[in-house]
Amino acid sequence: MAQLPDRVIGNARTSDFGWELLTDLTDIGDRMAGSAGERRGAERVVEAFEAAGLRNAGLDEFDIPGWWRGDASLALSGPVSRRHEGSHEVIGLPGTPAGTVTAPLVDVGDGTPAEFEEAGDRLEGAVVMASSRTPSDHGRWIHRMEKYVGAVEAGAVGFIFSNHVEGSLPATGEIGYHERPGPIPAVGISSEVGARLARLAERDGGGDPPEVTIDVDCRNEPTTSVNAVADVGPDTAEAIWITAHVDAHDVSDGANDNGAGSALVAEVGRLLAQVEADLERRVHLVTFGAEEIGLWGAYHAAETTPHEEIACVINLDGACSSRNLRVGTNGFETLGELFESVTADLDAPLSTADGISPHGDQWAFVQEGIPAVMAATTSEASGRGWGHTHADTLDKLDPRDLREVAILIAEATYRLASEDRRIPHRSREETRDMIDEGYVRELKTGGRWPYE
Repeated sequence: MAQLPDRVIGNARTSDFGWELLTDLTDIGDRMAGSAGERRGAERVVEAFEAAGLRNAGLDEFDIPGWWRGDASLALSGPVSRRHEGSHEVIGLPGTPAGTVTAPLVDVGDGTPAEFEEAGDRLEGAVVMASSRTPSDHGRWIHRMEKYVGAVEAGAVGFIFSNHVEGSLPATGEIGYHERPGPIPAVGISSEVGARLARLAERDGGGDPPEVTIDVDCRNEPTTSVNAVADVGPDTAEAIWITAHVDAHDVSDGANDNGAGSALVAEVGRLLAQVEADLERRVHLVTFGAEEIGLWGAYHAAETTPHEEIACVINLDGACSSRNLRVGTNGFETLGELFESVTADLDAPLSTADGISPHGDQWAFVQEGIPAVMAATTSEASGRGWGHTHADTLDKLDPRDLREVAILIAEATYRLASEDRRIPHRSREETRDMIDEGYVRELKTGGRWPYE
């Protein structure tokens, strides 16, 4: 049984507040970190905070390393000669340096550590191609950056990231993070182009591999980004944080990733404002800027807020693909138990993951030992599905899913804020020792390793 009053849950199930905000965010178009569109998105969130009756609504600006997309191309020479230059086939990956490289192509399949090891010395001086897929039996998700790092460490001169989802065009995503630009040029390609390259690389398996040229035009320059913030509940020093990111990759409308998360933050704030008198702790609402290029907004917030003032963080990212909630607990069992009780009481599905993940804004807090989870939703799509592509559009989503997820998050937050429920913090050393070795390499190469 829910602890939120029936009137609040009934209001949540009939409200268009969150969906209208999500619609407006997608209609902005390009919300790339540091762009005018990202700022317009943050300003629209502040308007929603104010309309919901939240206090202290405003923007918090900070510096970031900006990246501006130019043209990209991929050319194949040899028995089969092809040139790909349309954005439906090839795009530069944010954080890549500008440049042109020509080298033999080596396909490392899904880019697992075992596949990199098997390729061995062939990767030296090559252009390495890896799929966006993670094998179902691998045990943990392999992020794009980890595959890029594997290519860099093996001595590759270029990197190709092939979308494994048919018909969704190239997948984009950051490869430089806090060491922008990255050390070697990188492009994303469609599944269809990747399938051709993989076939040709396999056909020539016994002889010389095909040769490819990748050319990327882009700019890496300093700029600024913003966080949108507000509060609800009593003016206590300690607060429960509900967060998401408002930026999105410039190739898409960023509907599920992560306009939906921003809409959910505002909707949860609106619902809690209706029971504000019941809250014993402040709830701090944030939509971060510049998540997609290295969690800059989250790092800024974590570095400028005394850690003892953050009770815990519930980060929403990709949370509208269904109403089937998935929570990555990062080993914070108390928060995992909270969501188990909420979903059990509301007869809602839940899946969980316990491992540490350095991807998503919650990581800026997890690395410091602050309890933080990522809440998303699951679907039948493989990997990101159409996320990080041109196809992340509003028509893929359903307002009923947004409403149901908002109820679950609002209920969990209400229980945290209206009860004396304490979430134990960890030491930084404890967190460090829990991180998978592959993520350690990725964090170090991307300039985000915080423990040295």
